[in-house]
Amino acid sequence: MFTGIIQGIGEIKNIHKYGSESNFTIKMPAFFSDCKEGDSIAVDGVCLTITSVKGSLFCFDASRETLERSTLIDMKQASRVNLEKALRLSDRLGGHLVSGHVDGKGIIGKFQKLEKSFFLQVKVEKDIGTYLIEKGSIAVNGISLTINKCNDTCFEVNIIPKTVKETTMIGSRVGNRVNIEVDVISKYIEKFVINDKKAISDKNPSRIDRSMLNNYGFGGKNGDF
Repeated sequence: MFTGIIQGIGEIKNIHKYGSESNFTIKMPAFFSDCKEGDSIAVDGVCLTITSVKGSLFCFDASRETLERSTLIDMKQASRVNLEKALRLSDRLGGHLVSGHVDGKGIIGKFQKLEKSFFLQVKVEKDIGTYLIEKGSIAVNGISLTINKCNDTCFEVNIIPKTVKETTMIGSRVGNRVNIEVDVISKYIEKFVINDKKAISDKNPSRIDRSMLNNYGFGGKNGDF
């Protein structure tokens, strides 16, 4: 797991393609010097496993599913990427829980500087838009952001200058594709609701009724609510 708080920027040095899969060699900043083979790193929000380390050069494999689901398929030599180490259980959760399993790609519709902050609008498919809520969390290229406004096809956020300066967001352009990961909690809630609806039928009615609430002390005097 990750938090969406970017800890450095890497540079892609080489990309080797093997059919529908790829191997990436990324030059990492000094902050990642303690990482070793087998560790997980979020690369532009995509959880990848280090396959080898040679000095400051780290290698990662990406499967066909990972490439098709994320913007890694668009990467070229010298592309810059956001980086974050995996979360330790003792770490502070500065952003929100990010799994590194990208849900899909969005397209930047607007990116402009305001007085100090920056305004970003991202267009998304409806299968992603259904999980968006105002003031909810979203990960864009691995960056934890708070949604200001949203609907089923786009969302808007404001980004502070420090975040723009210390991530690849500074190079954003209208039309660029970005990795999107919705708040994982929303997906679990959806799953629970769907399963509960399936369990409710004429033969198996809702498990929540007046009798059950009374039994657990949620009724008023004489069982009134």
